[in-house]
Amino acid sequence: MIVFFCKSYFSLRYGTLSPETLAKEAKARGMECLLLADINNTSAHFDFVRACANEGIRALLGIEFRTEDKTPLYIGIAKNNQGIYELNSFFTKHSLEGLPFPTVAPAFEHCFVVYRLPWGVPESLRENEFVGIAPYETNKLYSSPWRKRMDKLIAYQNVCFLDAAGYETHELLCAIDQNTLLSKLDKRFISHESETFLDEERVDKLFEAYPELLANTCNLFDACEIALDTESPKNRKHFTRSAKDDAKLLEKLTYEGMQYRYGKDNKEAQARIKKELKVISDLGFLCYFLITYDIVRYAQSKNYYHVGRGSGANSIVAYCLKITDVDPIELDLYFERFINPHRTSPPDFDIDFSWDERDDVIDYVFKRYGAEHVALMATYSTFKGASIIRELGKVFGLPKSEIDTIADSPLETLKHHPLASVIFEKGKALIELPNHLGIHAGGMLITEEPLCNHTALLMMPKGFPIVHFDMHVAEENGFFKFDILSQRGIGHIKETVAHVRRNKQVSVDVHRVEDFKRDPNIRERLKAAKTIGCFYIESPAMRGLLSKLRCDNYISLVAASSIIRPGVAKSGMMREYISRFHNPTSFQYLHPKFAEFLGETYGVMVYQEDVIKVAHYFAGLDLGEADILRRAMSGKSRGKKEFERIQLKFFENCKAYGYPDALALEVWRQIESFSGYSFCKAHSASFAVESYQSLFLKTYYPMEFMVGVINNFGGFYNTELYVHEARMSGATIEAPCVNESEYLTSIKGTVIYLGFVHLKSLEEKLARNIVKERERNGNYHSLEDFIKRTLVNKEQLCILIRIGALRFTGKSKQELLWEKSGHLKLKKEELANAELFAEGEQSYVLPPLEVEEMEAIHDQIELLGFPLASPFDLLKTSFRGDIMTKDLSQHIGKTMRMVGYYVARKHVRTSNGNLMNFGTWVDFEGQFFDTTHFPKSIAQYPFRGSGCYLLLGKVVEDFGFPSLEVEKMGKLVVRSA
Repeated sequence: MIVFFCKSYFSLRYGTLSPETLAKEAKARGMECLLLADINNTSAHFDFVRACANEGIRALLGIEFRTEDKTPLYIGIAKNNQGIYELNSFFTKHSLEGLPFPTVAPAFEHCFVVYRLPWGVPESLRENEFVGIAPYETNKLYSSPWRKRMDKLIAYQNVCFLDAAGYETHELLCAIDQNTLLSKLDKRFISHESETFLDEERVDKLFEAYPELLANTCNLFDACEIALDTESPKNRKHFTRSAKDDAKLLEKLTYEGMQYRYGKDNKEAQARIKKELKVISDLGFLCYFLITYDIVRYAQSKNYYHVGRGSGANSIVAYCLKITDVDPIELDLYFERFINPHRTSPPDFDIDFSWDERDDVIDYVFKRYGAEHVALMATYSTFKGASIIRELGKVFGLPKSEIDTIADSPLETLKHHPLASVIFEKGKALIELPNHLGIHAGGMLITEEPLCNHTALLMMPKGFPIVHFDMHVAEENGFFKFDILSQRGIGHIKETVAHVRRNKQVSVDVHRVEDFKRDPNIRERLKAAKTIGCFYIESPAMRGLLSKLRCDNYISLVAASSIIRPGVAKSGMMREYISRFHNPTSFQYLHPKFAEFLGETYGVMVYQEDVIKVAHYFAGLDLGEADILRRAMSGKSRGKKEFERIQLKFFENCKAYGYPDALALEVWRQIESFSGYSFCKAHSASFAVESYQSLFLKTYYPMEFMVGVINNFGGFYNTELYVHEARMSGATIEAPCVNESEYLTSIKGTVIYLGFVHLKSLEEKLARNIVKERERNGNYHSLEDFIKRTLVNKEQLCILIRIGALRFTGKSKQELLWEKSGHLKLKKEELANAELFAEGEQSYVLPPLEVEEMEAIHDQIELLGFPLASPFDLLKTSFRGDIMTKDLSQHIGKTMRMVGYYVARKHVRTSNGNLMNFGTWVDFEGQFFDTTHFPKSIAQYPFRGSGCYLLLGKVVEDFGFPSLEVEKMGKLVVRSA
């Protein structure tokens, strides 16, 4: 029997072969058994076991343990499933506690241990410990004392690559890992060039002097038998003590929630709840729902805001449990889109929390369900694109400038270093190889058995451990993930409510979304697209779409949230939807039935659920089958045979209904073309709920709202534009002040004080200390008082003076800059005891120092990144344009001049591949307008960075939305200091 040790490409920056390739190559060579022992990694275990089973090969598992600097120590081989747990637990303990692996393996009870002569072998070996001898090492045995211990020696034939090209790739990976030149690669830490698959005759020949080693290896492998479960669910089984009690509890909680959502006697809600509860119970998802409810309940107990989104919003049970705020009856959402008896994949709730509260929720899950049973999901960061060029550039010794040229301009070969062609050629073998493990955006696992029965855990810098596999492996092997996500949108909503409470003594309930939908002021703001800062609806493209759709209600906002996505726009479906909205009698439905179930969207498939509707109502598939069709069309289905059966049924049903073949084919074509880019309606609805919460706050508390947006640093625009919007809302904007400002931006009445965080070069430690010291001992009284109490150094004090943070003194910046030198002569030791040696205040008589307005503005631009004055006030010219934004609709078709302050632009390519831009600007009156720059125009008159521009172009209108098609533009000159 041929016996091999193998490493997959999950021996990160070392191995070159996938688990599937290892199994197929072993099968091709007639092998019966194969051991996978990746370096400090178990990512490939499930895939390897599954691949070996497909090839009829017995799979064994282990881990090769190495130090942090990649020095090899020993290989652990699991004898059985308890051995897998031992190895995983051993790795996990050292990762979670930050401990190095011991140089000698522990006394494993269910594992074999293999040392290597080059790595170092303990003087005495336990019964389960051996020494692996590679074929190229057999000649050293003749004079080795280990020759007398043949019972402890085994044949070690490692497999890391397939051929010479694979060995080159292996060397490159190791050089990348060692961060060294290829020519300086430390050969001690890489594989021998012979470590590949060999045929049986060749192996026998290599070990012919020591056949005992082969026999010992076979005996060791024969003593191992693992049965890694790749089929059954691994999740926590019960929330209570049994499935029966789980069912009772979920039913009780759901009907209690129904009274809150619908009242006691809503027959439609009762019928749907009954139906959903049965499916949830039959498919074994009771515990999943109850754990999700428990997570949300904890968040509510801490007054954390959350948004439940994704396909989980299709469930009325989730709505009644307050996991989501989307009413599936109101939006005609199908539960089958989320869960159905035909669907093999697990349910998937996406729960968003504020970015600064998510970690506490995750910590609760770990403590509530036990650290041995909880971990975050991994993602595989792979080699790709420019990263390959940069890594190989360093390996081949190219200077950074040469590497940048190749990476930034890969097609401009005349500019490249001669080694660029080698980098491109060798780099092909690295594409999509795993590079390192990362943290999934929010996926968590909660298992019945300890996770170390399935995987080792890796501690990440954020302080939470991850499993070694990703979401795809999890789904294929029976793990249900809980998505605990974060987003800045919730953060600004939460913070705005706090500002309103402090600044206006008003308690706001942002969950009154039904009231917000009916509010005429909110509807008017939405229709006018006055949505800067509002979640998901503030981008130029979204504001344009809202205007074109005259969107003033929840249903149309849900549709807009879906059709704004790139795939819909690119396919032309977005424009068709807008056209039909404006001219609802100008089109014909593909079939009269479409008017019944796609009337809301004018016969256009807008959502993923629309595929289900077409398949169900038009072609007669049941809802479960229709969802399988949707998943298959979007590339998410693994069941090819099931899909083929449903496809056949689709056309058979169409024939039975008497549809012409051409109609059936056209409907099928539209489903195919649509499904790949479609968006879940429940997802859009969840986004729309959050948008309404933002709209309510912006409508009634606009200044507090903009402060919340500024402090969450996650919107579409930069801080300057949000400060501008706050000013447009009626606020007075003040530069940071040591007696008024906080670390973040704050509001007092109608005055907004920018936070110290916005001063680019100010140290965070000092900024926070200024606030703490003021809170402890009151306001600062003078420059000297400020210096004594904060121990600020010269450079940091200059920043504060230049921005005007000490303006409370009543002295000019020039006076303060003059005085600071005298005060800073004291040493820190003297400052600490300054009162003991006080000699009374010293006064200085200074000549008059003039303050230049432009100098102050330039200081603001340098220190904050933007001026607090209007950028139009900086211009040499007094011209502000022929028209303002409010006048655009009155000049359709005319060529006009406008002056705009640059906000943002979007790069797109025409059908010919030429570059064009869409621009967004603010006019002198502070209103936003949009521009189009076609290829000829942008080539002659390009954007030249931030500032004010004079724009010449034709005013055009698209579905009632005016903009400027720019013919010429130039950046305007500003006044000098």
